[in-house]
Amino acid sequence: MLRFPGQGPRNPDDVVIGPLDLAARVDEALAVQALAFGLGADEVAVRRQIVLRHLSYPGARALGATTPHGRLIGFVYGMPNDRTHWWSTVVEPYLRARDNEAWLDDSFVITELHVHPHYQNHGIGRSLITTITDDAAEPRSILSAIDTDSPARGLYHALGYEDLARQVLFPSAPKPYAVMGAPLPLRRR
Repeated sequence: MLRFPGQGPRNPDDVVIGPLDLAARVDEALAVQALAFGLGADEVAVRRQIVLRHLSYPGARALGATTPHGRLIGFVYGMPNDRTHWWSTVVEPYLRARDNEAWLDDSFVITELHVHPHYQNHGIGRSLITTITDDAAEPRSILSAIDTDSPARGLYHALGYEDLARQVLFPSAPKPYAVMGAPLPLRRR
């Protein structure tokens, strides 16, 4: 477990990064995601079923960031990528068009990474993603992020992720995404 001493009202006094039983705390995690990503109740309900299905996949794991009182303020989960998973089937043509299709093999996919808005920009997201990928057996990691200049994409670039495909359209997503990949271990800067 990692501990981060806090400073000021926007930081917890002591954030702990450690294993998370995401199935047991899925509603708390989705409440964080809803705040961080601006999701409504209907979309949260759909994502709840998706998260629970993902957790049944081989190698799926999750980490959480909690306050001293056990409040979940951030989480990450991922799994070894499988070309038969829905996400892979959507991004594959975009990756193939840029000769990056091989990234779908031997990669650990970061499925979700979210930090409560009051706790963002304090290294918690960085710690979550580097810690979960440190234990990956795969030699690289892939993820998708909304395709705009954002703090999240800035973090991923700083960790060594590069754009593998841009303007990726997911069904029902209102904005295009970028698919990004990085060799493991991630840069620590």
